[in-house]
Amino acid sequence: MANVLVEIVESKRAEVAALEPRRAAIEAAAAAAAPARDFLGALRGPTLGVIAEIKRMSPSKGALAPDLDPVATAQAYESGGASCLSVLTDGPYFGGGESDLVAARGAVGLPVLRKDFTIDRLQIDEARAMGADAVLLIVAALDDPTLADLHGHAVARGLTVLVEVHDDAELDRALALDPHLVGVNARDLASFAEDLSTGERMVDRIPAGTVAVAESAIRSIDDARRMAEAGFDAVLVGEALVRSDDPSRLVEAFRAVPTRPRTRA
Repeated sequence: MANVLVEIVESKRAEVAALEPRRAAIEAAAAAAAPARDFLGALRGPTLGVIAEIKRMSPSKGALAPDLDPVATAQAYESGGASCLSVLTDGPYFGGGESDLVAARGAVGLPVLRKDFTIDRLQIDEARAMGADAVLLIVAALDDPTLADLHGHAVARGLTVLVEVHDDAELDRALALDPHLVGVNARDLASFAEDLSTGERMVDRIPAGTVAVAESAIRSIDDARRMAEAGFDAVLVGEALVRSDDPSRLVEAFRAVPTRPRTRA
């Protein structure tokens, strides 16, 4: 893992420890939560799926939109035809929080991904309790037994799991889970360098029945078209949208991009 990822994961261990006294209440709230919205189904279709992200800041880019209104932003994304939302809930590194997810999800009818660094079952239960419909598992942050355990627990809780990879070795580990949703991150978490060719090189290894998502470095319609032509079913876009003067129109343009079906069984 990159130093920054190690640092973030360590901060998550502290967060999980702080949640421990509330474990029973969180588990009960997760078990009683209303059925999740269909995150996976929302991404399937003849044109590019768009996971539109609510993102205030990042370690690599600094402040992006620290004062954004999660309700207005979510509504703008929905009006543009976004397939799903992604909401950063990490506070120290991304400026997000549970309140952003709760507010955004309550304002729209879209399925919502809790975008965070998940290392423990308790975070999955917390995501379910706060209303998330999907969670992120970053392969680089987890060993294989933990990855498999968290994936299984999330599925058992009725959540969709976005399994994120950056290289071929991580994709091998992800595919061992037989996942429904795989994201290829164009950003190297070791250097923060971005390269869209990472996804182009890897996407045809993802089975046709699995939804493939291109993550990071998508800042224009040309970038989105490039990913669709490579074989991706959807894109996850944050920075370009939160910095846009008209995010609704940009989402609409992304959604109009046709996709190319992959043929790998």
